[in-house]
Amino acid sequence: MTVLAIGATVLGLTAPGAAAKAPDSPSERAYQQIAALQDIKKSLTPAERKLDSRLAIELRKRTGQAMTNALPALGTGVPVSKSGTTEVEVHADKVGDELLDRLRDAGAGIRFPSPATGTVLVEAPLTALPEIAGWKDVTGVNLRHGAITARQTDPNAKPRTESKTAKTARIESALRAATAAPKTPAVTAAQGSVLSEGDRTHAADTARTRYKVTGTGVKVCALSDGVDSLADSQASGDLPADVDVLPGQEGDGDEGTAMLEIIHDLVPNAKLGFATAFTSEASFAENIRALRSTAGCDIIVDDVVYYHESPFQDGVIAQAVNAVTADGAYFFSSAGNEGNKIDGTSGNWEGDFADSGRGIGKFAGDAHDFDPGPGVQEFNPLSPNSAGRVVTLWWADALVSSANDYDLYLINSLGNVTSFSQDVQDGDDDPWEILQTANSNGQRLAAVKFAGADRYLQLSVFRGRFTDSADGALKGFSTPGITRGHNSAVNAFSVAAAPAKDALPFDLEDGDPANPAGPYPNVFTRQTLPERFTSDGPRRVFFNADGTAVTPGDFSSTGGFARAKPDITAADGVSTSVPDFQPFYGTSAAAPHAAAIAALALSGNPGLSGDEIRAALTGTALDLTPSGYDNRTGSGVIRADLVLRNTGATPQPLVQPGTPAITPTTGDGDAYLEPGEQATVALPANNVGDGTATGVSVVVDSDHPLATVTPRSRSYGTIAAGASKTRDYTLKLAAGYPLGRPVGLKVRATFAGTLSPTTGSVTVATGRPSATVRDFAYAGAPLPIPDNDPTGVSATVDVTGVGYASSLTFSIDGTECNTTAGATTVGVDHTFVGDLVGTLTAPDGRKATLFSRTGGGGNNLCQVVFDDAAATPFASALSANAPFTGSWKPNDPLGSLRLSPADGTWSLHVADRAGTDTGTIRAFSLHLTGFEPA
Repeated sequence: MTVLAIGATVLGLTAPGAAAKAPDSPSERAYQQIAALQDIKKSLTPAERKLDSRLAIELRKRTGQAMTNALPALGTGVPVSKSGTTEVEVHADKVGDELLDRLRDAGAGIRFPSPATGTVLVEAPLTALPEIAGWKDVTGVNLRHGAITARQTDPNAKPRTESKTAKTARIESALRAATAAPKTPAVTAAQGSVLSEGDRTHAADTARTRYKVTGTGVKVCALSDGVDSLADSQASGDLPADVDVLPGQEGDGDEGTAMLEIIHDLVPNAKLGFATAFTSEASFAENIRALRSTAGCDIIVDDVVYYHESPFQDGVIAQAVNAVTADGAYFFSSAGNEGNKIDGTSGNWEGDFADSGRGIGKFAGDAHDFDPGPGVQEFNPLSPNSAGRVVTLWWADALVSSANDYDLYLINSLGNVTSFSQDVQDGDDDPWEILQTANSNGQRLAAVKFAGADRYLQLSVFRGRFTDSADGALKGFSTPGITRGHNSAVNAFSVAAAPAKDALPFDLEDGDPANPAGPYPNVFTRQTLPERFTSDGPRRVFFNADGTAVTPGDFSSTGGFARAKPDITAADGVSTSVPDFQPFYGTSAAAPHAAAIAALALSGNPGLSGDEIRAALTGTALDLTPSGYDNRTGSGVIRADLVLRNTGATPQPLVQPGTPAITPTTGDGDAYLEPGEQATVALPANNVGDGTATGVSVVVDSDHPLATVTPRSRSYGTIAAGASKTRDYTLKLAAGYPLGRPVGLKVRATFAGTLSPTTGSVTVATGRPSATVRDFAYAGAPLPIPDNDPTGVSATVDVTGVGYASSLTFSIDGTECNTTAGATTVGVDHTFVGDLVGTLTAPDGRKATLFSRTGGGGNNLCQVVFDDAAATPFASALSANAPFTGSWKPNDPLGSLRLSPADGTWSLHVADRAGTDTGTIRAFSLHLTGFEPA
């Protein structure tokens, strides 16, 4: 999946003072047009200097300034909607409510605010951008930074465009079919109906059988585009029911679903999680951190690169990777599909800036000379198949600190400049430029130092190539090293690809040699050949994450240091049950195979350090050609059987507390445990691990001094894998124990095994529930839900006189239920309920997600009761269920909100996470019961 913030607007401009004489040759024409663009750059106002250069020129064109044919083929690349808006990132000194309100007043829709990075992704009217750039606290406004996944698709295939409504209909149709159809016999009970060939070629099946480890005790989480077909894969048995998706972070697309299926095939008992890597760089970084800190992921894998990720310094995403690996997580990332020098598929050139001497008298500054020999060549030609590709130019300055001003130009065979990027770098800017190539042949690139010092450069064409021009006049110059950003973080595992079974069924470019095939049904060997598209290293780094120089004063090829990337190679070209990923090619498929093999190792030998797993993966990898470590395949292709032989693996027991049974033994003889009474607590200990648990002992502590547990510790003896044992404890409540307060029992289980001890908690209900239900209804005015805005809107209800609650349900009300757009008689009107994320927050700050991006294209919530006891989860709601009424089980249990007194302010927050459709919060209620006096 590719997200671009680049369009194809073509304009004609003349610059102040542009020469009128027609040029005599294509080169002269290019020089003259570059000069014309530079004249515009020199004339920019202070506010325009803070704008992305393409935005500035697009705005000048639309306001009719200097319209002639001096630049007849120029495209700004600014995508503008029919309503005149475009997505941009606003950089400011401080991101808070005041700035967001100002942006809304200027007509901008908020897409993702990031106070941590000082950026806001917005969709704003193009005409409002000069005003926004003119604000004193705004430091820059650039087009949205695009991203690309590492899935390899046919470059000649037209990308599928699908409306939100059509996509929902397709997904729901597939889900109904998967639910209704007879179950396809599973490959194994745990793995589902379709099995990745990588399970065999990596000998993961052999490793599981030999060492009897299955991923128990490990949580593996993926970041990609989205998990649209998650419910389909769960219905078919290809994914488990308990995939942990961060609320509101389901994303858009299915690469994440396919990646999770691969992981599940190799480690069927590992826990799984997901969050989207899209939206923005800041969002991606936050989700990496949240998967570790909130979701508790041990291993994280992704397949996304943002074009704005610096090759020379760890940016916001790489810093997030550094943070989670420092916290003990393993991080795996696709190396990318941008080609390599060995296979002649490289679209990368990097090296020191070399003055061609051809700028003087033609345009400001100096054009770079790509020819390393005695010749001079200021244009680097692209292959015919490099049409429509994203190009980035980076130079060795620290992020947000560049005062050296380089620019990038795309020229066609006639010498016309067809695209450009010439942002102003004057001391507080990023050292980069970006453009998209045109859909034509004979294209070539020029890099111009407009002002400043010589620097080491990287010029990259994503999924394109530098090749000799058709007329032989220009030579294509390329170098290794297209890897960049977080996949080159020092402790990340950058994963190259090798086919598991069939060869890639299409040419990367016209006239390419045959693609290699894999060994399936055999295992990988040293004779395995990598995919021809896999990206190469090394990655030269000049700056520490904080922007300090590694080699102060030396920003050339003799400065900085080189990171050896990629690290290892794994399988692609494998089967999944996900439509359009049958088979699944690209380093996007390779990275989850590698992550799953690490999970097998960690499952069999918990506590392996990052250094130990790295030594095992790289030390046992099968060396591929060329001999020794190489910058195409790293240390070689990995095999699970060899890795586990190196690390050692033993089936590990994993003991966790079960749900206790409570039986009052003193008191008034009813079924309720009340203050002054005691009860027997039958507490199960469940061995959910791969091995037998011996010497099991459980310690139970109460969370309140007036609730005591005896005995505190009990022996459970030996518990076989998959089995459970129960022991009785006595729980006594003092007479002064708070009425209705649940008792929290902290449970610590010890046993023979590396995963020991484990800790958990169980809750014991107390008190006799009241028969009286108290209703607390929202009494405020209708609140519009901002469209496609994660900040959403909140409505509050005050609760008094309840104390602890014995039961809690939440209703979205209404007097007359229908699917009418804008209906005023429903509780929440919205024309696409599947856009919404609803969260209920208790007075103590605990939260429960009621619904999250389910309900498809159905309209309106009315007389809906969210109840933990409901039979049907709202996660299964389809468009056909609209208007949504009746009882539904919320995404998160509401019982988790009853651990503190209910009195105080409750909040319903609703966020719309997709565009076009709108709605309003109108009516909702909390329904609470307290307790009868003891």
